Amino acid sequence: MKLRQVSDLSDFSRGHWLRELLCRGEEPSHVQSSPDGQHVLLLQKSRPPALPRVVAFQRHSIAGADLERSWQPPQPAPVGLLFLQSPVVPDSWVLAVVWEHGRTEVWHFVVAVGWQLLQTLELCQGARARVVSVCSQGASLVWCEERPPLGAHSDVSKCAFRFCVCARALELGEQGVRLGAARIVLHNSPEYQVLASLQHVFLVPAAAGFATTSKFLLIWHPEKAEFTITAPSAGFIHSKVLRSSSESDFKKLLLGSVGLLSGFAPLDIHSSTVSNSGGLLLVSTKGSVSILEPDGTQRHIFDLEGGPLAQGSPVQLKSFGSILACVLAGVLYLVDQNSGRLVEKEVLSMKEVHFLESQGEEDSIRLLSQSGIYSFSFSKPEDNSRPEPCLVEMVFEEACRYYQRRSLSSSKLTVEKLKKGGTFQAPVVLAAILQHSLHQKQKPARSLQDSYTKLLSTVSLELQSYMSLELLKTCVVCASENEVESYCRELVEQEVSRILQSDMDKDNLAYLNSVFASFPKAAWKATRSCLQLQQNGDGLLVARATPEVWKKVLCQPQLEEVGQNGMVPLFELICASFLRFKPKWLPSFVELTQQYVSSSWSYGSKEGPEGRVPLYKRALGVLARRNKHGEADEEMELELLLCSKRPKAVLQALHLLIHLKRWQRVVEVAEKFSKLSPLLNKEIFITLLAEFAHHRELDPYLDRLWPLCPAELTASDILTVVLQHLPHPQEDPVPFSSEGNQLTVGLLKPLLQRVVQRPSVQDEMYSDALQSSTFPPPTPPREHKIPSKAAAGDVPQPSMARTSSPSALLQDDSV
Repeated sequence: MKLRQVSDLSDFSRGHWLRELLCRGEEPSHVQSSPDGQHVLLLQKSRPPALPRVVAFQRHSIAGADLERSWQPPQPAPVGLLFLQSPVVPDSWVLAVVWEHGRTEVWHFVVAVGWQLLQTLELCQGARARVVSVCSQGASLVWCEERPPLGAHSDVSKCAFRFCVCARALELGEQGVRLGAARIVLHNSPEYQVLASLQHVFLVPAAAGFATTSKFLLIWHPEKAEFTITAPSAGFIHSKVLRSSSESDFKKLLLGSVGLLSGFAPLDIHSSTVSNSGGLLLVSTKGSVSILEPDGTQRHIFDLEGGPLAQGSPVQLKSFGSILACVLAGVLYLVDQNSGRLVEKEVLSMKEVHFLESQGEEDSIRLLSQSGIYSFSFSKPEDNSRPEPCLVEMVFEEACRYYQRRSLSSSKLTVEKLKKGGTFQAPVVLAAILQHSLHQKQKPARSLQDSYTKLLSTVSLELQSYMSLELLKTCVVCASENEVESYCRELVEQEVSRILQSDMDKDNLAYLNSVFASFPKAAWKATRSCLQLQQNGDGLLVARATPEVWKKVLCQPQLEEVGQNGMVPLFELICASFLRFKPKWLPSFVELTQQYVSSSWSYGSKEGPEGRVPLYKRALGVLARRNKHGEADEEMELELLLCSKRPKAVLQALHLLIHLKRWQRVVEVAEKFSKLSPLLNKEIFITLLAEFAHHRELDPYLDRLWPLCPAELTASDILTVVLQHLPHPQEDPVPFSSEGNQLTVGLLKPLLQRVVQRPSVQDEMYSDALQSSTFPPPTPPREHKIPSKAAAGDVPQPSMARTSSPSALLQDDSV
């Protein structure tokens, strides 16, 4: 970068006075140059006895009338100097000076004549209105004005919403200047600073505004009549179309978002200006520079050096093409807006500088200082090499974070240390491979070491995926609105697939949450593609995902990581997508997941996902978080409980069906799930037997219920359950009552007969022995051993059989 002086201010009319004003030590409040760069305007607020003034200076000592306007406080002061293009004469412009009380003076400069006042207009319609901020958007003026209340309000909250944002067309023609009809864009609002790009208007809360309204920004889209509410730090974006003037009320605009916005932190904005790309450049008090796009998204660009910024410290910002120039404390920073890379840093010898327009020169920056006008020329990076330094820098930065987390040393690892090589060779190797691959199609391939060739072949597929992803991102930026949806779907699919193939850490999980929230339909289709979900010929859901993908799906983070900013695990995200786009598939998906879990982890393993919370309960938690609950949700709850096939879940579903009095379904569930285990069969039958004793709703289904009776239940067990669950009558029971809701012996008779007539458990145990051809069975042969000499006093004991036959046991029982 080279510094070159292009003017010592001697070529300006009254150049000595311009130099004197700049050297007085009183910083001008505002410096602005005309679109052609031939005029410099100073809006200066001086201390008494000097009067504040607006002064215009012309280059090349052009003769003619000068423009100088001064005022005596408390007279209204100018709030904006706006250069407006004339639609009648090409490359012609006028200057609009807007004053606090709404008076607008339109000036025009004519060579050899000087400055001429074309017309004086009244911008505001009320005599008590006061303009606090103004900008030009296309052929219209947009301003924020204060409308003081008629009476003295003691309520501070009401006084805070006494501003309104208005717009008015300023028509320049051969016959003069004419103002169009005034239009209220937003009324009953707090104080805003309005900043306009070519197609949008940004509304930035004033520093002294109401605390509640300083937590978000507003973006007005005039062509769509739409407002976007955005809180960039919290990731909140909401758009609303104003279909009528009644909807332009500030409180109605925020009606659906007040509860969410109240929990956000206030905006951290030190200074702001509009970029030539249409975004809003923001500088925080911590020195962080970011850009707010017209769609409400925010992107970090660069961090200024020097720590937190004081409230009064000036920061100059201006974009020249893709380069962002920033001046802070006598240091000039040139930053690539696309990559955030610091292109150049220069310490200036000038105390105070101001950016000027560079007419037709995107590769140079012009600065106004006390000693003259200086030009900085910088070389723009070639298009072919632009991705290389950014990508390589990202590799080293990521490597720094990776190694720093695993380092036991307290010394900080920097990119410069990594680039020098030595201990860590991986980022150096990867950077060399990236440089080789990125230039393969653009230039002759750079020579690559033989030792890197094998690694290149290993990561070639990942490199191709990266290049296709970058190409797709470029297509999304350049695509029309009709093509954006298809591109976004493909982009989301690639992003979801990439994350499922990497480690599912907290950052990746938070990124997936934002993807599912921003592009729900595309994320649903990407999930179906990654899991390969489809229905087979029998109508059953099948999935052909790899075990690695299943592990990512079932990954459940620690409890302290869940719930931050609404972050939920991937399994819950997928369940929510099923509920939204394909609810009938959710039970089958949970069943498929359980099948994979049972084949991969042992039952009750703490390492597996079922070791913490069962999958069906996690799916039920997603269902419970829905705002609306109806019959479809009750049916979904039943299906999720039954698909788990867990005894407690099946019994819970059975009780829910009994509560809903869906007796036909109760019997079907009992018949199906009684076959799973004898214990579950017994629990189901006792539950239904208790219901049978309590009311007569199950009487039509008794011929299907009695076969479910477990073999170990006896007649006395059945009667005990029935007597325990008989309804308590309000009056003394009357024999032979005419009411048909009483339990009779005739209803129980088929069940008792079935129990009594079937063989008992003991009979089944000994049935084989009782049906033996010989009874009792023959005695097994005995082993004859030579008896040893018994000790003196020993009494010989009779020999006994080592085994006892069932018949002997029966004989013993009968004695």
